Amino acid sequence: MMFLLRTAFWMAIVLALLPTFGPKASTPASGLEATEAVTAASETFGDMIQFCSRQPKACEAGVHLASAIGQRAQAGAKMLYGMVGEKLAKTESAADDTGAVASAPMEDLKVSQNTLSPADLAPAWHGPRH
Repeated sequence: MMFLLRTAFWMAIVLALLPTFGPKASTPASGLEATEAVTAASETFGDMIQFCSRQPKACEAGVHLASAIGQRAQAGAKMLYGMVGEKLAKTESAADDTGAVASAPMEDLKVSQNTLSPADLAPAWHGPRH
């Protein structure tokens, strides 16, 4: 949970300090300088650190949510790994049976890279410039 808060904090700082490339507005500056913004952000982050001590139930719910999302991501990765493994096993068994990978659909998509003839590679002729 703290990793997410730290990442969000630093991403906000980076995005706030990036220059804008759009048209410049003619409105006067708000008077907030970069040092003041960094100080305010640091104080806000310090306050966010104390969040779990002030709101333990909300912090506990966040931990459970992060755990559930992590478990779902792990289950999805296992399922994807199984599907890729099955596909590779089918491709390898087809190669063993026929001696070539003729049934693999990716082989049909590969196109030769060296299809130009020497005449195609020769530069176009340009007459002398006057």
